[in-house]
Formats: sequence, C-alpha cells, structure tokens
Amino acid sequence: MQQLNFPSFSFRFKNSENKVSIFDAIRKKFIILTPEEWVRQHVIQFLMIEKNYPKSLLNVEKVLQVNGLRKRYDIVVYNSDGTIHILIECKAPEVPISQSTFDQIAQYNMTLQSNYLMVTNGLNHYFCQMDNENEKYQFLNELPNYQSNLI
Repeated sequence: MQQLNFPSFSFRFKNSENKVSIFDAIRKKFIILTPEEWVRQHVIQFLMIEKNYPKSLLNVEKVLQVNGLRKRYDIVVYNSDGTIHILIECKAPEVPISQSTFDQIAQYNMTLQSNYLMVTNGLNHYFCQMDNENEKYQFLNELPNYQSNLI
C-alpha cells in the first residue's frame, strides 16, 4: 500500500483467498484492504495514538439519514455525552480533496452537528472547527488533542 502522510503505525494483516485484510480495532474484525480503508485505518490510529482519543469514543462506518437518504459516514469521535465531537471523511489517496468532498461532509454535518470536521485522502488533511449555529466553519492547522475534562 501507498505511504501516507501520517506517522508510521503498526497494523495486523491477514491474507485469505488472495485478498489482504487489515484489522480494525474499532469494529474488532478484519476488513478488506482497499486504498480508502488504508486511509481510514491510519486515521483511527492517528486519533488514538497521536491525539489520545479513547477507542470507546470512536465509531466507524455507520449509516445515517440525510434528507431522507441513507448515507454512511467514515469515522466519528463522540463526546462523553453522546454528541459528535469530530466527523471524519476519508477518501482513497488517488481521490483529490475537492469542494464536492467538503459539500458531502457539510451535508452529513447538518444532521450530525459535530464540533470539528476532518477531510483526508491520507496525503492531504483538512481540519475545520464548526460554528453550527451560523452554519460556518474555520480551517485549523490540526485537530485538538483529547482532553477528558473538556468533552
């Protein structure tokens, strides 16, 4: 798999029927290794190891309703009260981050109302702090670290 713009992390792999799978610590199972999954697994490790978010506050690939349509988010980080702290959209490295990527995550966030957004293709990362009341966001250089007393 391609080298990504993340620190180096250790992963568990399995090869079955000529398909490589990677272990997802959140879903607690092996997932077929696609370029997007490679990015997703790096983000999970980044959140837990670099940003110190507890595994118990992370959720991966769940269905949500947006304007009556079934959509699936990549990763969310919850606050301890069950509200969403960070909404994350992962793309494969060959998929450029474009305005339509931001439109997609903004549409999801109209339903989810997260405090922060992250959009990444593993090579380029974008972070935003949300002002949901005024439907605006401000770009940040990085995501905040986990601080249990603030969440």
